[in-house]
Amino acid sequence: MNDAAPQAITHVDLKAEYEASGVAAILDELEHELIGLQPVKQRIREVAALLIVERARKTMGLSFDPPTLHMSFTGNPGTGKTTLALRMANILHRLGYVRKGHLVSVTRDDLVGQYIGHTAPKTKEVLKRAMGGVLFIDEAYYLYRPDNERDYGQEAIEILLQVMENNREDLVVILAGYADRMDMFFQSNPGFRSRIAHHIDFPDYANEELLSISETMLERQNYHFAPEAKATMAAYIEARRQQPHFANARSIRNALDRARLRQANRLFTTASGPLDAETLSTITAEDIAASRVFSGGIEPRKA
Repeated sequence: MNDAAPQAITHVDLKAEYEASGVAAILDELEHELIGLQPVKQRIREVAALLIVERARKTMGLSFDPPTLHMSFTGNPGTGKTTLALRMANILHRLGYVRKGHLVSVTRDDLVGQYIGHTAPKTKEVLKRAMGGVLFIDEAYYLYRPDNERDYGQEAIEILLQVMENNREDLVVILAGYADRMDMFFQSNPGFRSRIAHHIDFPDYANEELLSISETMLERQNYHFAPEAKATMAAYIEARRQQPHFANARSIRNALDRARLRQANRLFTTASGPLDAETLSTITAEDIAASRVFSGGIEPRKA
């Protein structure tokens, strides 16, 4: 009795593949959890579509050259680059492009040594940990310091470039940092530019988006704004982004941490009896308005 030859696959339902892979759920979660960033979300969806099509082509026996998936994320601090890198690692794993789907996040100090013979082992150890997943290099331009003849960053760059080319089926590298500095970095290191297929820019959040982000952050910690506090937080955001070292959602998180600190001290020093859950969970306008951001004469807006 002869076994029948396996029937060749002639059709693939891309939408069914999309749902079955679990990527649809990840992207829907991304849409609901992350406020704003619409251009970024669209690019991630486009990359996911490319990967699903490429996987379908491989299933049907069509010529298959694994796509280059190394990426560059550019934008100011606090715009969601690390969060998106985590989601990207999950997507790549679900579609079978990396074995593990974990994220290893590093900076220059994790890769570059301080003396001769120190850099190669450090860089190779990081790459070993990242294999099967995504290596996220924040502020990647600091790897290159041409003004310092004794700098060992170039050695790390050469090792990274070799691994990015030879192991691109088992490792995706994402470089991140300010857009202008990343442009200069790519100009100085054309080997990196030629290996990066996807350049994604992360815009700053609008004031209204940052206000929504602040409410979401509080909700995750079982806190909320008092009615008048929301207007005060809006005034804080408007004033804070005019000051140095503003870092989008990161600055908002820090502001809320300080507001919770003031709330705790206010309750501790003024409460004369038992407190209910509502009182313990409410951030008032007073807790925000005490910020040094308002010390320059900027008055909180009225609700």
